[in-house]
Amino acid sequence: MDPAAAATLFSSYVLKDGDTFLIANGSGDVIGQSDGQFHNDTRILSRFALTLGDSAPALLSSMVSRDNVFFVAHLTNRALPPLGGDATPHGLVHIKRTRFLCADRLFERVALTNYGQEDVRLALVFDCDADFRDMFEVRGTHRAARGQQLPPHPRDDGLTFGYVGLDGAPARASIVFSRAPRRMDDGRLMFDVTLPPRARDELHLEVSADDNPPPATRARYRAAASVARTRMRRRQRRLSRVRSEAPLFNSWMERSRADLALLTSELDTGPYPYAGIPWFSTPFGRDAVITALQTLWLDPQLARGVLAFLAKNQAKEESSFMDASPGKIMHETRKGEMARLRELPFGLYYGGVDTTPLFLVLASEYARRTGDVAFIRSIWTELKAAAKWIERVCDANPLGFLDYARGEATGLANQGWKDSFDSVFHADGRSPQGPIALVEVQGYVFAAMRGMSRVALAVGEEETSKQWLWRSERIAEAVERHFWMESGFYGIAVDGENALCAVRASNPGHLLYMGLPKHARAQAVSAQLMSQDFFSGWGIRTLAVGEARYNPMSYHNGSVWPHDSALCAAGLARYGQREASVRLLRAAFEAAVGFDMRLPELFCGFPRVPGGAPVAYPVACLPQAWAAGSAFMSLQACLGIDIDGPAAEIVLDHPRLPAGVEELSIRNLTLGERRAHLVLKRMGDRVAVFVEGPDAAGVVARVRG
Repeated sequence: MDPAAAATLFSSYVLKDGDTFLIANGSGDVIGQSDGQFHNDTRILSRFALTLGDSAPALLSSMVSRDNVFFVAHLTNRALPPLGGDATPHGLVHIKRTRFLCADRLFERVALTNYGQEDVRLALVFDCDADFRDMFEVRGTHRAARGQQLPPHPRDDGLTFGYVGLDGAPARASIVFSRAPRRMDDGRLMFDVTLPPRARDELHLEVSADDNPPPATRARYRAAASVARTRMRRRQRRLSRVRSEAPLFNSWMERSRADLALLTSELDTGPYPYAGIPWFSTPFGRDAVITALQTLWLDPQLARGVLAFLAKNQAKEESSFMDASPGKIMHETRKGEMARLRELPFGLYYGGVDTTPLFLVLASEYARRTGDVAFIRSIWTELKAAAKWIERVCDANPLGFLDYARGEATGLANQGWKDSFDSVFHADGRSPQGPIALVEVQGYVFAAMRGMSRVALAVGEEETSKQWLWRSERIAEAVERHFWMESGFYGIAVDGENALCAVRASNPGHLLYMGLPKHARAQAVSAQLMSQDFFSGWGIRTLAVGEARYNPMSYHNGSVWPHDSALCAAGLARYGQREASVRLLRAAFEAAVGFDMRLPELFCGFPRVPGGAPVAYPVACLPQAWAAGSAFMSLQACLGIDIDGPAAEIVLDHPRLPAGVEELSIRNLTLGERRAHLVLKRMGDRVAVFVEGPDAAGVVARVRG
């Protein structure tokens, strides 16, 4: 097989709609270990392979449309054995598979065209199965027992698969076609197709979690395709559009915008970005908050949807199994069988120490960006409860820090964003004793308390505002006293014995983003983050070269996470390191070029070499929400842009355009009731800013520096 064709064949192609997503290979087949159609954290299609008789067609090309709605694969026949006649030569029949998801259902059209001069008879075969495995089983978790797999139930136009869980809950998956198969043999459905010269035929099919779906038809396919396209356009239009005269840069911005639209589900509380495909296509707290912060300047409504959902699902009771406590904000929610049976705590799990302060940070930043005090009042009870949880935990810590220790062994051992088991350690490689206080989490608390102090004034609670301001100052002093190292950097954590984990990790970059360090220390941290120990040439490593557990191929101990680099870029920019943020944006863009314009969840932290490409991490989520959002946070850091929606004022502090971009436009920025277009033009070593659009006269744009 041609190497390029082989790479395409074994690449994964992703579609998503609501709580359903599909992963297949370049031919459109579901045959890999992690492939499948998943619905509510359960795999309802574990095998789905198209063959012509016993021969797989040859792959010509495949793609997902730029808007992430349609997957298209072009295939052709290999030489076919005779079906009552001469063998068909290779490459005469074109097979085009076009599919999309809509309303938690897969729609597919298989179109066949005969480009030969003789009739062609084909045996079109679909090999199908549904194993109903929980997402955690697909990830590798072993279960002592499973429910009952039911035999496939034939119907005139397809098959229905069934499963009864250990809790007695039934699950179904149906595959229906637009015509009756000639033969069904277990999970194999066979269709005879005769194509005269230059003739075209098509077959439609649908896959869903229904037990009695309607027949698949061309009309249903066309109607659903129109709905899917319209919904995706609506989600994309909510995010302001970034354009320049640089085609590759535009491709990165558009791909990131499309990925955010793909991952965003419309919940009853508003839009919510699911974390990533395949492992985390579900609401996560931390991921959604950071994604909303990354895009707040371009799409405030996403932040509102995230805040509303998290407020609705705030913990109301104590649970060591769920790591829950009143006021705490959720880490993750799941709908699969293992969560329902409490084999794992992730049905509604609160084991994230940072989500609660980040929730408050997002609320205060949303209020500042939009002036939407009415919405803030609607969740004020939940905001105060979250602040109370933080205060209780900090008051119980001898040094006043927000710390964590899992309630039971089933929970996450580490509960910051670096939540792998080995991500927190002492300088000699020892694992620390809990409870553990992470450095960046204290920065989140600092910003949360300062932000809530501002919001409290807006809702008329002056005394509460003073208390929260005092708490922010108190924790800032404690961080400077207990986390600072003589090497000119902050340690990653303080353990349960009040000993510092004197390890250089990327976490203090988040501390810069939250604005906690004094200027001199921020400059020292900035210099180290941009040194070769951290900066790989593609982004900032999660752990510095030379630290005890450094491994550029690890998940959290030396890899590069685009969202982490973007937060560091925003932190550097906050302390005047604008050129460093420009450098990080360029590195992220060039890494995106190496990944077909779609930054993965993470990639390896090997140093960049001339002519080289970034090295992929093999099981990274792709697409992933905060990786897509990192493009916009990095750009905001370069532009130094801050938007005051109620005042209709845009401030650009020492703006810098990305390398290779001479003019940049940001269209349909929301400023209160107004919408405006911002145009930035490079003029020598300065950037000029213009406001356009119907509301331009009411919008003020100011440039500092």
